[in-house]
Amino acid sequence: MEDFESNIYPSLPEEDACRHISVNNIYSIKYKLKMQSAAFNLLLLLISFTAIAIPSITSATTIGVTYSNPASTYSSIPILPEKIASKVVAMNFQAVRLLDSNPEMIRAFADTNVAILLSIPNPMIPVLASNLSLASLWVYHNVFVFYPRTKISVISVGDDVISSYSSPDDPPLFLLRAMQNVQKSLENLGIFKISVSTTFSFSSIIPNAFPPSSAKFEQGNGEAIIRPILRFLERTNSSFIIKIDPYEMYRSRSSTTIGFAIFESSSFNFREDLTTGVKYHNLFDMMVDAVISSMAVMGHENLPVIVAETGWPSTGGIGATPYYSWRFLRSLIGHLRRGSGTPLRKGGPLEVYIFELVDKYDPEQLGTRRNWGLLDHSLKDKYQHLGLKDSETIFAILLALLTVGCPLASLMNASHKLIGWYIRRNDPPRPIRRNVRRN
Repeated sequence: MEDFESNIYPSLPEEDACRHISVNNIYSIKYKLKMQSAAFNLLLLLISFTAIAIPSITSATTIGVTYSNPASTYSSIPILPEKIASKVVAMNFQAVRLLDSNPEMIRAFADTNVAILLSIPNPMIPVLASNLSLASLWVYHNVFVFYPRTKISVISVGDDVISSYSSPDDPPLFLLRAMQNVQKSLENLGIFKISVSTTFSFSSIIPNAFPPSSAKFEQGNGEAIIRPILRFLERTNSSFIIKIDPYEMYRSRSSTTIGFAIFESSSFNFREDLTTGVKYHNLFDMMVDAVISSMAVMGHENLPVIVAETGWPSTGGIGATPYYSWRFLRSLIGHLRRGSGTPLRKGGPLEVYIFELVDKYDPEQLGTRRNWGLLDHSLKDKYQHLGLKDSETIFAILLALLTVGCPLASLMNASHKLIGWYIRRNDPPRPIRRNVRRN
């Protein structure tokens, strides 16, 4: 062992040899620390890019679905309410909008923690407006006996009542009176946490959606019907409920591209509001902001907005295909779950209901009827991976990691080599001098 050590450092005393090794070790450690620091910075860059690509699981918007009993209109086999409730829970919807005030369906959602937006059918509105006792009787049989086991959160007094009275000389002035009677009936029964509103249709009350900053309610009904209702909603801490139909906007206006309508990401799929300078990258946000601007004109821009109905048909018209329907729904749900809101409303709509849960089956209109359902009439899923379940969101996260992480990992490896070359060139580690004695 002594001969081996003397061969490595024959010309240096033992103490100087140790000092020389220590100095070289310091340079080696310094070099490694620089390399690790550079690698750590690249890792932070990778994480930041990946975080941008990963959608948030937390949603600022409640996502629900609309359901109406197909047997009420079409010659279908009635579906048990318990099956509908089980399907809604299994699909991970947070809320359901019931167009039919069916007590059995309301009871089926008891103890499910699914919030209910309950609609009162239009033919009943004049009756409820004319008599407080009748309004109280309806509230007792459809709300009081089920609440709070069934989580009823909102009552919509009618659905697009204005379109049923198209003449400006005959506006449905009874609508507000019916809302007031339902509100008073709830209070008389000691129920204060259920809000009362009515549902409007975008096409019935807003003639021009673009630019959103210039949108306003249609003049006649706006002053006679909508303004007093907005005051009622403000006073009772309720929400403005509206149905938004991007497909109809796409179908009726040639200037609207299908990519813009179905959230397709592209440098060409945007429309700019020249008044505000805001760029809209999808039709849904543009229509929501048109509603907010219209409320702002009447001094109620801070009212919460509930989108009672939106979707994309899978059959029955131009652009109505299963693929476009799936693309729209998946992109809409992802957009809402990210909580990015709209340019004029940071939190976005308070609630959004997808239209609709189940296809209506009409044997006489097979192939021509417009179908909007997430399920066919036999309750089979029509689409996969819509992003409603957390497991699907995790799958999207892993896909984002794979998509973004692999190219960045290659970049990180190449950058690591480049940084190493730069450090060696400017501050190379000092090699240990070995003065080996040659015999």
